[in-house]
Amino acid sequence: TMCQSEARRGPELRAAKWLYFPQLALRRRLGQLSCMSKPALKLRSWPLTVLYYLLPFGALRPLSRVGWRPVSRVALYKSVPTRLLSRAWGRLNQVELPHWLRRPVYSLYIWTFGVNMKEAAVEDLHHYRNLSEFFRRKLKPQARPVCGLHSVISPSDGKILNFGQVKNCEVEQVKGITYSLESFLGPRNSTDDLAFPPATSHGSFRSQLVTREGNELYHCVIYLAPGDYHCFHSPTDWTVSHRRHFPGSLMSVNPGMARWIKELFCHNERVVLTGDWKHGFFSLTAVGATNVGSIRIYFDQDLHTNSPRYSKGSYNDFSFVTHTNKEGIPMRKGEHLGEFNLGSTIVLIFEAPKDFNFKLKAGQKIRFGEALGSL
Repeated sequence: TMCQSEARRGPELRAAKWLYFPQLALRRRLGQLSCMSKPALKLRSWPLTVLYYLLPFGALRPLSRVGWRPVSRVALYKSVPTRLLSRAWGRLNQVELPHWLRRPVYSLYIWTFGVNMKEAAVEDLHHYRNLSEFFRRKLKPQARPVCGLHSVISPSDGKILNFGQVKNCEVEQVKGITYSLESFLGPRNSTDDLAFPPATSHGSFRSQLVTREGNELYHCVIYLAPGDYHCFHSPTDWTVSHRRHFPGSLMSVNPGMARWIKELFCHNERVVLTGDWKHGFFSLTAVGATNVGSIRIYFDQDLHTNSPRYSKGSYNDFSFVTHTNKEGIPMRKGEHLGEFNLGSTIVLIFEAPKDFNFKLKAGQKIRFGEALGSL
């Protein structure tokens, strides 16, 4: 009868009640989480998100059924304190290694990243007192002959990620993934000492950089791996008139990450050097990355990167044009310009006539001094 069937269902109903209790508790708990401030919410949900992506077979996926949503992988990666880790790595790099430990440590690094020590000015591993000195090792003078036949050479060793004309004020960081040229270089100011005209309400950002009729705007992206030569040089004969430093994140800039995070180069800390060459506007940007605690420009003693605190979206301008120096800093092709602490990225954006041709293939390895392109 009905009473008997209800009696038989009694244990099942009680069991179901106990089964539903954790779900109700989770709903209440997650409801409290959703009422929290964004920083607190991110702090509380971050450990669950890590487990969500690390545990096999989606062990935490049932939580999504009761209202919890994992932070995206990009947001999760952005929340990692890469600046703090990079400063800690920088401190570690400065620690002097015992004489007996230098060869095994550096040999492991050489084996891991395929470093060619025969090109180094000093091949003896015991010469380098710490990791920082080893990363910034100099090359033998004849190791990188500078190509004299082409107007623009590679400023560093690395891998060509992308190159070509700038179209619609968008630049490709890797194939199919673009970023805004204006976000990357920053707004044009109406100061007299900048090497580019001020912004106007009736002109695209690209047209503000192209100073001569008939010219085009070109770009080239070079990724420096940890095993590459870490110094960078002047890619052509030009004059540097202005420096703009963007404090920011220090996320990895390897090609895989560049495909994953849109406008990665605009998020990361970078130093933009702008000026002019014989064909008009020319710029070189050194983009920081994880463990690249310092970007050093040899002639700019006021530049300090990876500071503990900074305002998001801020930037610092410095002009090399003064009352005593009306032109700026002249740089010769191949001249030493600066250095990274580990691997990173160099971005060239410059103006040239329409018949400028790159001598490159996307994905190819290139060394400092080899040709990028010419007229």
